[in-house]
Order: sequence, then C-alpha cells, then structure tokens
Amino acid sequence: MQRAGGALLNAYVGRDGAYTDCFETAYAGQVDLPAFITAFYTTWLFRLERAVLSLALRKKIHDSDVVALAQGRSEAFAIWTVEARGSAEILLCDNAGTTRSYLAVAAQEDGTTRLIFGSAVVGRNTGQLPLLVRLATPLHRLYSIGLLRLAARKVELAATSA
Repeated sequence: MQRAGGALLNAYVGRDGAYTDCFETAYAGQVDLPAFITAFYTTWLFRLERAVLSLALRKKIHDSDVVALAQGRSEAFAIWTVEARGSAEILLCDNAGTTRSYLAVAAQEDGTTRLIFGSAVVGRNTGQLPLLVRLATPLHRLYSIGLLRLAARKVELAATSA
C-alpha cells in the first residue's frame, strides 16, 4: 500500500491549512468504479461508521443508498455529496465542506487494477488545521488503509463468487 495521486483530489494538495492523503492497493483483475464504491462503503469497518452516522442523522443508511451513489443514480450519500465524478473516480464532500473522500480505479496494462482511496481535510481560513484534526491524523491513516484493504478483499470475494 502506498501513496497515489488522484486527479480530482489534486485540487486540495498543497493548500494552506489542508491535509491530504491517498493510498492504493493492487487488485489482480479488472474492477470498475461502481463495484469499488459498493465494496468500500459496505465493508464491515465502514458499516460501523455508517451506524454512527445513522444515529447522528437519525436516519438509517441502507446498502441501496450506496448502490445508488455507485451507479450514479444519486449525488448524495449519508453526509456526503458528489463534488466531482468521472468514469473512474469520484470525489465526495461532507455537508460542512471541510472533508473530502476520493475513490478511484485505474486499469493497468497487465490486467490488474489499482484501487485508490484518499482524503482531504480543509481548514477554515486559518492557515492550519485544528489541533484535534492534527492529533487524529495517525488514526485516520490507519483507518483509511484498513478500509482500502477490506474493500479490495470484498471486491475479490465478489469476483470469485460471481
């Protein structure tokens, strides 16, 4: 797992008071963006986040909400809206406008696919991130890597059961 660049996420790289990260892993086959989005947001680890969000929003977040986002039938999911979307990448922005989530797939010549997940946290015109965000960054990085690994595993399981 290593850092990767993302065209839509690059808009936030290097901004004053912003944090960005981007991780990738290889999948030994072909996978499209909708399948990756669905796998990512339905992993057991992200389901824990969905449960917390459901309580905060007082609204259950269903797998059908994930599928609608993945298939382009919805421009919103839980606390995020689509900021930008391409055939192989999507950038989501939270309702507060402070965080971004980036998912992408990149087909390789050898028949593999790079699965990419990144984040951006944008400060509030102060030139630096709040202390709590800076302190939580190591945990966020571990969580992000875990989510990506679980999504890759879920993509692989879906392919073998199809």
